[in-house]
Amino acid sequence: MLELYFSPGACSFVPHVGLEAIKAATGEDFKPNLVKLHKGEQKTPEYLALNPNGQVPVLVVDGRPLIQIVAICDYLDRRYPKVGLLPTESWQRAQALSQLAWMNNTVHPTFTHWFRPYEFTDNEAAQAEVKRFAVEKFRKHLERLQEWSKAASPYWFGSQVSFHDAYCFTLLRWGGYAGIDPDSMPQLKAYVERVTQAPPVAAALERERVKLDTYKKAA
Repeated sequence: MLELYFSPGACSFVPHVGLEAIKAATGEDFKPNLVKLHKGEQKTPEYLALNPNGQVPVLVVDGRPLIQIVAICDYLDRRYPKVGLLPTESWQRAQALSQLAWMNNTVHPTFTHWFRPYEFTDNEAAQAEVKRFAVEKFRKHLERLQEWSKAASPYWFGSQVSFHDAYCFTLLRWGGYAGIDPDSMPQLKAYVERVTQAPPVAAALERERVKLDTYKKAA
């Protein structure tokens, strides 16, 4: 049985949804292992033996750990090609992986600059500037996702929910923490709300107990 180490609301939601889609399509279950990041469980020797980076997600396959979202998603799609988590045609698949990699290596780290500016400078004034600049960039990234999402019918690749759908939910949700009102991106929000109704996404949301409710209006 596959095992997924995840943390609620983290980027591990992406393969979490993929595994729920696989379960729905094939009946093959997986073991979800909760990692409490706020308690530092990702820094224990046992966890670092699985992922020396001290991050989620980790997919364990026959006792062997696999890290990094793009690699995990590629593996799951190749192992279960009939589920349709990624396109099968070579060029379309390459484009899909390009989009997924951009979400992971550009949009995601931009949010990290806002969420953990202390990882980039120990100067408090500089940290405030890092956060300000990161929010502006993150909003632009979300606007790009919104343009792409206009073609979603109803999901990123049509009728089958995918990794991309799960990542878009995650990124828009994170934007709320940074003060970006999802209502300011109505097309992206409407698409993400459709995504949350897909059974594999709903199952992952129920386990993680998260919603698209992170934005708080200023008093």
